[in-house]
Amino acid sequence: MATSEVLFKGVIPPVSTIFNSSGEFDREGMGKLIDFLIESKVDGLFFLGTGGEFSQMTLAERKEITEFCVNYVDGRLPVLIGTGSPSTREVIDLSLHSKEVGADGVVVINPYYLQLSEEFLFEHYSEIASSVDLPIVLYNFPQLTGQDLSPDLVLRLVDAHSNIVGIKETIDLAGHIREMILKVKSKHPHFSVLAGFDDHLLNTLSLGGDGVIPATANFAPQLTVGLYAAFRNNDFEKVMELQKKVAHLPLLYKIATPFVGVAKEAMKMAGLDVSTKVLPPVRDLNKEQLGEIQAILKKLDII
Repeated sequence: MATSEVLFKGVIPPVSTIFNSSGEFDREGMGKLIDFLIESKVDGLFFLGTGGEFSQMTLAERKEITEFCVNYVDGRLPVLIGTGSPSTREVIDLSLHSKEVGADGVVVINPYYLQLSEEFLFEHYSEIASSVDLPIVLYNFPQLTGQDLSPDLVLRLVDAHSNIVGIKETIDLAGHIREMILKVKSKHPHFSVLAGFDDHLLNTLSLGGDGVIPATANFAPQLTVGLYAAFRNNDFEKVMELQKKVAHLPLLYKIATPFVGVAKEAMKMAGLDVSTKVLPPVRDLNKEQLGEIQAILKKLDII
C-alpha cells in the first residue's frame, strides 16, 4: 500500500455518537450531525474515537455504528473508524470489519490498562498492520493510555509497514509534535501528522504537519476549518484572528471530564437539534456546567 501522497489531512472531526434517551444508537440524529459536518466543509470524518464513546460500547454496537456511518457518508468524504482496544485480536477483528463495510482507514489507539514494553507495542501494531490491508492512523493519547508512542517507535513502524500512514497526536506538547514531524515525516513525506488538540493546529501546520482532529469541530467547525483554509491561502491576518478564538477552546475541555457531554451540549446550544444523551459511566452535566459552556460559546460568537 505504498503511497507518495498524504491520505488524511485538513480538519477531520472526531464525530460524537448520538444516542436516544434510552441510550440506543440514534440513526436520525447521527445523520443530522454527519450532514452538518459535511456541509461545514471538513476534510474527513473520524467515528468511534474517544469523543465517539467507543470505550463504553459492545463490539456489536461498534460494528453497527461503523456500518451505518460508512453507508450514510456514502463516499462524500474519507471515513476513518476507531478500532482501538486493549486486545490485539479485537483490533484486528474490528479493523477487518471496517474494511469489509468500506471505511477508508482505521485509527488505532495503543492498548490501555496494560503497560507494554516498546517491543510489545511494536509487535502489537505490526500484527495489526500485517493483518489488515487498510491505511492505519496511530493514535497517541498518553494522558488516557498512560503510555506514549515515541517518535522513534513510530519511525520503526512506518519503516516496516507501508499502510501505517499517520498519527493523531493528542498531546499538549508542541515539542513532541515537532519531533514526530522531523523524525518521521522528513523520511516519509506521505505520513500525516495530525494534532489532537484544537489549539495545536497552527503549531502543527507551521512545523510542516498536516491538520487536526478537533472535538470542537462537532459544534464550531468554522474555527478550525477557517484557520486551516487561511493558512493554506497564506492569509496570516485571518490565521491570527482565528487562532485567538481557537486558543480559548481548551477551556471547554476543563468543564467536565471526559469532554463527551460538553461537546454534545455545545452542539445543542449551537443549533443542532440532536440528543445530548451520553453513555455511562459518563453522566449528564449540571446547570452550572451548562452555564459555563454557554458563556464560552457566546464569548467566541459561536452562539
